[in-house]
Amino acid sequence: MTSAPAPCLFCEIIRGAVPAAVVGRGPGWVAFLDRSPLFLGHVLVVPENHRVTLLDLGDDELAPLFGAARTIARAVVAGLGAQGSFVAMNNIVSQSVPHLHVHVVPRTKGDGLRGFFWPRKKYSSDVELEAFRSRIASAIAT
Repeated sequence: MTSAPAPCLFCEIIRGAVPAAVVGRGPGWVAFLDRSPLFLGHVLVVPENHRVTLLDLGDDELAPLFGAARTIARAVVAGLGAQGSFVAMNNIVSQSVPHLHVHVVPRTKGDGLRGFFWPRKKYSSDVELEAFRSRIASAIAT
């Protein structure tokens, strides 16, 4: 007997069944804070439709997803006072959730991010998580 595949965490977040600190949503995409960020304010931008890798993304889904990634990259700089951002995605290898996601990480000179050995951080509380979510979400609107 074969068991049903486990539900996709990101699909559950998209449909509202699992809580997340959503910073923005648009046609075909949702963006929310990573619960285990490289730096505070680390956002994941995901397509609404379940896609495992970039290669699975339809041509009509490409512009909305990467337009959203650009908007979020602008928002983490404006909303958090970052000097720039790091934007990346994994396809299969190092993809902890098998749903395509674009990482948008706020960066500042001397922040300690070196190569691909990335120490993860934790939000100190839900209040801090909400403060970062709110600042980025507000910057999207401007």
